[in-house]
Amino acid sequence: MTFLYEIIYDLSMKGTISKQKMAYELIRERILDGTYPPGTRIVLDAVAREIGTSTIPVREAIRRLEADGLIEYQPFAGARVAPMDETAYVQSLSVLAVLEGYATALSASRLTEEDFRRLEEINQSMKEALTEFDFVRFGNLNRDFHQTILERCGNDVLKEQIRQIGEKLDAVRQRGVWHVPSRARESIDEHEHLVELLRRKAPAEEIEKAARQHKLNTVTAFLNRRERSV
Repeated sequence: MTFLYEIIYDLSMKGTISKQKMAYELIRERILDGTYPPGTRIVLDAVAREIGTSTIPVREAIRRLEADGLIEYQPFAGARVAPMDETAYVQSLSVLAVLEGYATALSASRLTEEDFRRLEEINQSMKEALTEFDFVRFGNLNRDFHQTILERCGNDVLKEQIRQIGEKLDAVRQRGVWHVPSRARESIDEHEHLVELLRRKAPAEEIEKAARQHKLNTVTAFLNRRERSV
């Protein structure tokens, strides 16, 4: 391979990777913001035309999204946004409760004063969003709150598992079908309790239990609402 050919090949590969990333981010964002709800078929040709490329980078992006659990590929049916029924929603949230509980306990000794200020600011903003009935903003702030803590856990594998499950749940929540408004006020109070435990460096078991129960309370609220609606 000549030097010139190597340069051309390298530039070509960079262009392909760039288009692949564009396709990945475009599809992922539309799944997470609810533009592509669960079950939506992803038309590769349409995405390719939109970003001005062939279907090859789009296929690679689909493979990445499939690995993330956001897309499922079926023979003869193609790619579609992974569906999630109520049972899968509850099970995923329950698993997330265990993972986040452990991650929060790991983060306790690594949180800085700046982190604590940010957590308190986010929780205050959540109160304002609740007063304004802005549940989309509330949800985004809630995610920021937990992400601020999780970033300090020191375990990249754990963070990736939480990210993947969290994104699947976010994609469903954006539809608003399984949102439980009554949990909003309780969540803020539980956040304050969690920050208090972290600040005073409570035992890891106590922090883990509080963080885990915080998520499980949402599971309970969802199940109670479902029973009342039957």
